[in-house]
Amino acid sequence: MEDSQNKIDRRNFLKAVGAAGLASTVTGTTTRFALTGAVARADDSHATEKKQKPEVPQVPKRKLGKTGLDVACLCLGTGTPNLLDSQIVLRNAFRLGVTCWDTASDYTWGNSELGIGKYLSKAREAREELFIISKPPDISTPIPDVADIEKHLQTSLKRMNTNYIDLYLGVHNIRDLTQLTDELKQWAENAKKRKVIRLFGFSTHKNMPQCLAAASKLDWIDAIMTVHNFRLMQDLEMQAAVEACHKAGIGIIAMKTQAAGLAAWWAGHAAKVETEADKKLVKHFQKRGFTEGQAKIKVVLEDKRFSSVCVGMENVRFLNSNVAAVLDNTKLSRADMEIFKEYARATCRCYCAGFAHICDLALPDTPYVNDIMRCLMYYNSYGQHDRARELFARIPGNLRNRLLDIDYRFAEDHCSQHLPISELVAEAVSKLA
Repeated sequence: MEDSQNKIDRRNFLKAVGAAGLASTVTGTTTRFALTGAVARADDSHATEKKQKPEVPQVPKRKLGKTGLDVACLCLGTGTPNLLDSQIVLRNAFRLGVTCWDTASDYTWGNSELGIGKYLSKAREAREELFIISKPPDISTPIPDVADIEKHLQTSLKRMNTNYIDLYLGVHNIRDLTQLTDELKQWAENAKKRKVIRLFGFSTHKNMPQCLAAASKLDWIDAIMTVHNFRLMQDLEMQAAVEACHKAGIGIIAMKTQAAGLAAWWAGHAAKVETEADKKLVKHFQKRGFTEGQAKIKVVLEDKRFSSVCVGMENVRFLNSNVAAVLDNTKLSRADMEIFKEYARATCRCYCAGFAHICDLALPDTPYVNDIMRCLMYYNSYGQHDRARELFARIPGNLRNRLLDIDYRFAEDHCSQHLPISELVAEAVSKLA
């Protein structure tokens, strides 16, 4: 449920930002809301981080399932920025009410958590207002080792200068529910008793419908972070799984909401327009006063079953643009949704939907096709070359060495997105090996 006091329509929003010394700017033909007055200077003191009265509009909060906790409906993804060197994104996120922060022990080689720790070392009073999410590295074994999970948790606590993590996603990038063992359940319950975590859950990049549907039947999963965007919204099985979790009271946080295709390129710049479908989408939302990225956030947040949308925001410009999209109450029209559906149909061949079970059944000896597609996403779509290579290197060496010798035609025939898997695997090998 949104905080009604934070609701604001477009006209009142523009008045509010004008009164606060904020402005909207026009770039070309696209109206891009900019919260320039909210930008903290690099040398700003942390002494007043705990807000008595917000000086700028605040991002609304929503209930996180049945946990009894409220979280900001826009979550700061910290996997891209070097937060250790640059603190300005964290400072401005806090000031704008973006108090839900997502990190992991292996994001930017630990610098993501260290950056949050640096911030909290100078703004201790801000901790109680933050909702911090963290997780161990992507699971590399079929069954999670609770000793390893405990080790990564303790490392995260130390790096972030905090005694507890609000939501610990103990299995990162879960494959199926067999990984949620009784031993892991006992560990999660014990971690809560020790007050080193408040909530427990998992993240999923693959087989999302199956993982969510199965989790809805468990009584010890508090929240889930799942890939979900305008393309996945077209899948009826995914919709049913989200509904099952919602009815079970599990909090749901969406990630990868921008749904960038494997052929797209985004590395801190506007997405490259490559096809007529891209051009049509961008032109439509330019006329509506939104950027493409802003519209993609709004289309997920209009689904009230989602508590928050996690977006990587590597600089203040992206942060401001996303905050403005959340604060503006203009509803997406039926025509807007039809544009998204048409775009999803036209571009499905450049987007991996994460239905790994299809590839796994087609290629039982090569259970890493979905992981390879994810590596390409990080490389091509987000420009995160080092992270892509790091994830690719986790694939067993004996398999990496024979990726080009495997016949992928059966998997291509059964791929729901009709991806040219052979070509994409070859591209991954050339870029990441």
